[in-house]
Amino acid sequence: MHRVPLSIATTDYDHFRDFRTGAVQAEGIAHTWSMLGHHEVFARFTFNREWDAAELSFAKFMAQVTRRDSDIIGLPVVCSRLFRFSSFYVNTKSGIKTPQDLKGKLVGSPEWAHTAAVYMRGWLGDEHRVMLPDIHWVQAGANEAGRVEKVELNLPQGVRLTRVADKSLSELLAHGEIDCAIIARPPDCFRNNHPDVVRLFPDFWAMEEDYYAKTKVWPIMHIIALQRRVLDANPWIARNLYNAFLESKRRSVERLMDPAVSRYPLPWLPTYARKMSGLMGGDPFPYGIDENRSTLEQFCRYTYEQGIAHRLAKPEEIFPEGVMTMVRV
Repeated sequence: MHRVPLSIATTDYDHFRDFRTGAVQAEGIAHTWSMLGHHEVFARFTFNREWDAAELSFAKFMAQVTRRDSDIIGLPVVCSRLFRFSSFYVNTKSGIKTPQDLKGKLVGSPEWAHTAAVYMRGWLGDEHRVMLPDIHWVQAGANEAGRVEKVELNLPQGVRLTRVADKSLSELLAHGEIDCAIIARPPDCFRNNHPDVVRLFPDFWAMEEDYYAKTKVWPIMHIIALQRRVLDANPWIARNLYNAFLESKRRSVERLMDPAVSRYPLPWLPTYARKMSGLMGGDPFPYGIDENRSTLEQFCRYTYEQGIAHRLAKPEEIFPEGVMTMVRV
């Protein structure tokens, strides 16, 4: 049987591994998989469309999928998802103790279309009435100078955004040149125990559990983007890919919860995984549209309100029509 060749690029995730290595097959598809750092994948797919399917920042995806006559579409497959209350880092000399204290301050993120920052800017507005124009925003690389925005923006009226090309957010925060940074990974100044840099929310774990219990939002950071031309030629590819990603993830979670086969050398990790599965209704890392509707609807709104998405999209509009057709035996 002829199989359609398909190029895929992602970073290395255990929940993709069985698909990538061939232990799980996507029916009718012969894949060539590039395993690269996600920043490299984002840039090369965004600027050059170098693969048929690729991992993509959810914010950058929303900027591109909502363009008129967009050439990409998503798969309801989650590459990475993380709660982000741990991502606020402040300089203690700025006197910031609460979200309201961020009003009038200088707050940085690596890009405006930085998914972690999109969620947290939206949360500040929804939960604390700290609105986008209340803060002077700064864009710079997290730990290296020179990072640039990768998608076009239409910033909301009143938003102040300053781009700094010659310093990193880590440097700016350590020297008190910004008051706070919202960064997906801890900045170098925090990891190196700079005496003036701390997390705004040291109790982030409890905050995140409470937030999920209240909202059912489990923030998605990266998803799989697919070039539309692939589906124009073979519409069946979307669901067959989804099925393979889903089975690969099922096997990964099963391993995680079984202490006899877990690949991770940490005590109590399977016990914690089973606890999280219970808190999250049986699947701690769900794929699909309805399974993630609260998160998808919130992020569609946030990216539109923040001038990243070109229109307010519904979740069904950013994925292939019919990809979640119910199948029961």
